[in-house]
Amino acid sequence: MRRIHSRDVKPGMTVASDVYALNNQLVIPKGVVLNNKTISKLSFYSVPFIQIEDEIIAEETQKPLTYHEKIQNDPQFKQFKAKFEQEVDTFKNQLNDVVNQNAPIDVDALLERSNNIVSSAPDSIGILTLLSNMHTYDDETFTHCMNVSLICNLFAKWLHLSEDEVNKATLCGLLHDIGKLTIPENILRKPGKLTDPEYVKIKEHSRAGYQILRDNKIDPHICNAALMHHERSDGSGYPLHIKDSQIDPYAKIVAIADVYDATTSPRVYRGPMCPFEVIGIFEHDGLQKYSPEYILVILENIVNTYLLETVKLSDDREGQVIYINKDHLARPTIKIDDVYLDLSTNKNINIVEII
Repeated sequence: MRRIHSRDVKPGMTVASDVYALNNQLVIPKGVVLNNKTISKLSFYSVPFIQIEDEIIAEETQKPLTYHEKIQNDPQFKQFKAKFEQEVDTFKNQLNDVVNQNAPIDVDALLERSNNIVSSAPDSIGILTLLSNMHTYDDETFTHCMNVSLICNLFAKWLHLSEDEVNKATLCGLLHDIGKLTIPENILRKPGKLTDPEYVKIKEHSRAGYQILRDNKIDPHICNAALMHHERSDGSGYPLHIKDSQIDPYAKIVAIADVYDATTSPRVYRGPMCPFEVIGIFEHDGLQKYSPEYILVILENIVNTYLLETVKLSDDREGQVIYINKDHLARPTIKIDDVYLDLSTNKNINIVEII
């Protein structure tokens, strides 16, 4: 039971003792659950204070916060999110000026956008975890480009590239999809399956981006990343259908970052894929479609970011990731109570969610 001022009462509160007016008239009896009508009576009879019952929350109704709720409630995440949104908005204006007004591309200013976000990221929460809680459908092209930029920054550091190379990889990610700004919005934002002509149109963004960047005399590696980030080592990509040795090394990094962000992000037509599911896809196709010297290092580092996290399995059990199987990165060993489940030898069970 606690005493509060009448102006602080809210519907749903329970009166803990009889409420009387100054003339000793009973206004509200004990046990009444307040509503707008009874709250108005307090004002009408000039009752300054009342006693209310403390709220009792049944233990069974208290649910632990999910993995994403914990992150999203973290003050450091909220600060990062605000900085991310501010920088993406500035980035959007800069790129629109380039495409619509033929403004020159200021790579130093663009790089500053990404680096400002990187420097604002809390040490306690990794970039991939932060981005997995940031995804939005609004301004999809711009947020995707910024995401890929930050992921390329992280990947380049995992690959032990120099500071200049890390910056170049960051810019490659930031500008890889600039050609999409030449594609009609109704195609870019179409929620359903693209028609064959629409898909052909979408694929034109690689050449369009390359042309915009080359016309602005941007570093050739950045131009190539825009042109080649959909190329694959086995020649199955586009637009040039070239193979591993012909693909620019920065385009190889962007290609992995691009697919990782696209698959772990929500879309109008589907939710985000679990990182372990995405890693499994990379493992299945990786050595054929992506350069082994990049994909193996990157995947192992991605998986390590989820070590000791709690996950949900396809059989609805929950457990903790305690050991990474290097030969089967998407299938670590999970501790469930006192049981150790090696997913590399239990192929019928998968990780479906990080909780």
